[in-house]
Amino acid sequence: MNIAVDGMGGDFAPVEIVKGCVQASELIGREDKIFIVGIEDVIKRELKKYKFNHSKIKIVGASEVIANEDAPVKAARSKKDSSMIKGLSLVKDGSCDFFISAGNTGALMAGSLFKLGRIPGIERPVIGMIYPILGGEVSFLVDAGANAECKPKHLLQFAKMGCIYMEKVLGVENPTVGLVNIGVEEKKGTEMLREAYQLLKGSNLNFVGNVEGRDIPYGAARVLVCDGFVGNTVLKLTEGLAQCMMNQLKSILGKDMKTKMGALMLMHEFKDLKAMMDYSEYGGAPILGVKGEVVKIHGSSNANAVKNAIVKGFPYVGNNVVGLISDAAENRMNELNTEEPIDAE
Repeated sequence: MNIAVDGMGGDFAPVEIVKGCVQASELIGREDKIFIVGIEDVIKRELKKYKFNHSKIKIVGASEVIANEDAPVKAARSKKDSSMIKGLSLVKDGSCDFFISAGNTGALMAGSLFKLGRIPGIERPVIGMIYPILGGEVSFLVDAGANAECKPKHLLQFAKMGCIYMEKVLGVENPTVGLVNIGVEEKKGTEMLREAYQLLKGSNLNFVGNVEGRDIPYGAARVLVCDGFVGNTVLKLTEGLAQCMMNQLKSILGKDMKTKMGALMLMHEFKDLKAMMDYSEYGGAPILGVKGEVVKIHGSSNANAVKNAIVKGFPYVGNNVVGLISDAAENRMNELNTEEPIDAE
């Protein structure tokens, strides 16, 4: 399998991106290859820091970079020789099986639509994100930030795509589906949410109703459906709260000799807890609904996040998630009135 990685995208590119690629190259198969896309001299300089199997890592030169402050659609259209757009092109022409980027989220969404095209029948591609829950399991949240405003039928499509990913990549058969809302009652929320509730209730999904924010970490549903505004807020709040709690715990346990001794005895357990709450352990967030495998990773991703996104991206391709979503759109989503898709290049 060939993996394309945006070597210039993210807060810590290219240093952490290249380091993560080198780490991943030690874990992938003999025939697998990683293609780092970026400014060639810069990538070469970073690679010189490491010893690695040169047959597993290749450089694809790009002369431009899409920055976080760039206007997403304009950048995706105009910077055609950027590391992001060239990486998407490698998926488009079949040279690579999937593409990973920590760069500008809006530009990655726009570029995915322009380069790869939208799956017929899917109105809004969506970002899905793994969400750790009680007991060491995970839920899958859609949308994590791609679509701030949605129609009820969009949430139904998000749910169906999320279920396919949950089943085929994360191995959860017939996952429960919950609609993130301000209350569990059927009539709660905005008109859009109430209409979405009825669509989900009437679908063939394993819909369990509304899910309040406080119940998300307890696994109230394995596929969590919401618009991108709510989803991104949930994720950022959870991320900040987890970091805050870990820092507070560290402060309390370092207060005196007694607490330090207790912390030392529980060191292994604390490491497990930290890993469970660390986004870098879970790989990336797939963009579902486009005609190709694209994975978005956190803008501040470190090498560990890059490594895990590469290694854990293999089931995304191997289980033909894009093909299954295409089949679902053709066979089971005809009930929705779709808009005209954006033409791919």
